[in-house]
Amino acid sequence: MSQHDRRPYSRQLVDGVAKAPARAMLRAVGFDDDDFVKPQIGIASTWSMVTPCNMHINALAEEARQGVDENGGKALIFNTITISDGIANGSEGMKYSLVSREIIADSIETVAGCQGFDGVLAIGGCDKNMPGCVMAMARLDRPALFVYGGTIRPGSDHTDIISVFEAVGAHARGALSDIEVVAIERGAIPGPGACGGMYTANTMASAIEALGMSLPGSAAQDAVSDSKRDDCRRAGAALMALIERDIRPSAIMTRPAFENAITVTIALGGSTNAVLHLLAMADAVGVPLTLDDFTRLGRRTPVLADLRPSGRFMMSELIAIGGIQPLMKRLLDAGLLHGDCLTVTGRTLAENLAGVDDYPAGQEVIRSLDNPLKPDSHLRILRGNLAPDGAVAKITGQEGLRFSGPARVFDSEIETMNRILDGTVQPGEVLVIRYEGPRGGPGMQEMLSPTSAIMGRGLGDKVALITDGRFSGGSHGFVVGHLTPEAMEGGPLALVRDGDRITIDAERDEITLEVPDAELAVRRAAWIPPPPRYRRGVLAKYARSVRSASEGAVTDRFD
Repeated sequence: MSQHDRRPYSRQLVDGVAKAPARAMLRAVGFDDDDFVKPQIGIASTWSMVTPCNMHINALAEEARQGVDENGGKALIFNTITISDGIANGSEGMKYSLVSREIIADSIETVAGCQGFDGVLAIGGCDKNMPGCVMAMARLDRPALFVYGGTIRPGSDHTDIISVFEAVGAHARGALSDIEVVAIERGAIPGPGACGGMYTANTMASAIEALGMSLPGSAAQDAVSDSKRDDCRRAGAALMALIERDIRPSAIMTRPAFENAITVTIALGGSTNAVLHLLAMADAVGVPLTLDDFTRLGRRTPVLADLRPSGRFMMSELIAIGGIQPLMKRLLDAGLLHGDCLTVTGRTLAENLAGVDDYPAGQEVIRSLDNPLKPDSHLRILRGNLAPDGAVAKITGQEGLRFSGPARVFDSEIETMNRILDGTVQPGEVLVIRYEGPRGGPGMQEMLSPTSAIMGRGLGDKVALITDGRFSGGSHGFVVGHLTPEAMEGGPLALVRDGDRITIDAERDEITLEVPDAELAVRRAAWIPPPPRYRRGVLAKYARSVRSASEGAVTDRFD
């Protein structure tokens, strides 16, 4: 392939006498004469000091830059935003979290489109910037590759951020003193990296690798490690190879590839947020994907990973036995993955896995296919008169498979959290948190604080929680989110009253409000939508443009 063909975008900005002003600008940032005939690669860094998940990523971006430059490209590093769910959870600030995914995707697309990059390499380290990076790559559809920033190492006494959240609930019931909570707080986060269980960050890293958009092994590496630095260097070289062969995201992010990502997510016991993000990523590349695909694939896919939040082990312990590649090889050999899918290596998934060894004998992190933790998916898509367009539950089986009880209704997450901590919430109840959906919140904030408080107070198997908001990957218990239509749009959740009986059946995949249709019709006629919580700024814009959670809560499609 000629140099001209390798530079379909940058040549429009730098070739010819008329582009002398652009070249002059680029000389000031380090270009010399030879660089103008090289493919220009944008390296999107999600570095930020607002969170440990991303505090090390600029150093990784520099490794990726060297990988590009050593293989015939010219790399330019630029930044996008990130926010911290772990810090913002339980506050009004959490409403910006899902919004940030759209801002990240928009900003990477904007910079790459404006600057004429011939390829894009993005490095993400936290929940929303990972799908945001991939959504931008899909929209641009030029050679691209994603690198995961890596997981954090365990804290003192095998703790992590969820240990701290659950300590708050344990303190409320008198099981921990102030001093004991502070001790957990001080030791749980030892340094850089994403939250250490199979929470949303590690879930999405694994899903993106299974999708084919990361190099093999990228999802299962410590943030601070030689293997992660090497991953970044190799990614720079791999991206140049993609440019040589003109392999674009649309050739990799196919429907079978998304099925692979869903299957691996289920086998790992991954986060409910994967449903939201995979739907959005598929939408960005024009692949039809629906909630029903999660149900269909879930019937045949077992949960095999004994990982937090419901299990015993952390991501670092999975890394120590070989990461997710041996798991993928097992799934492929069982006929559960599409081996012919193209990946960013330029080879198929089956070719990538051909030489992968199985896990060492005696390990307990990953179960065998004939001895699963659960024979089918923990991600349950529920429907019924309370969620006619679908809801997403995370049911591992430890919580039981059915729950029925009277509703206790709250119109905000913060109110719910206060009533859990002060003892108002009682065993047997179904907690309803509404007006926290994509439009109602706005922003569909996570419910990690109340779900962790429930666990900490010893109510994990005694109450259920349903919401039109969503959950952290660290949430566990009998929880159902993403109820659609959401309450702000007049969904049935808006009609629930204290004391109404709600039944959740994870075997029949049903969620039912036990109120006669005639009574619901009376309530609907009397319902008045609450005023928007925000009338200007980014949250107001988001609320006006966002689609339903059942469509991935995307904001870039207006048909």
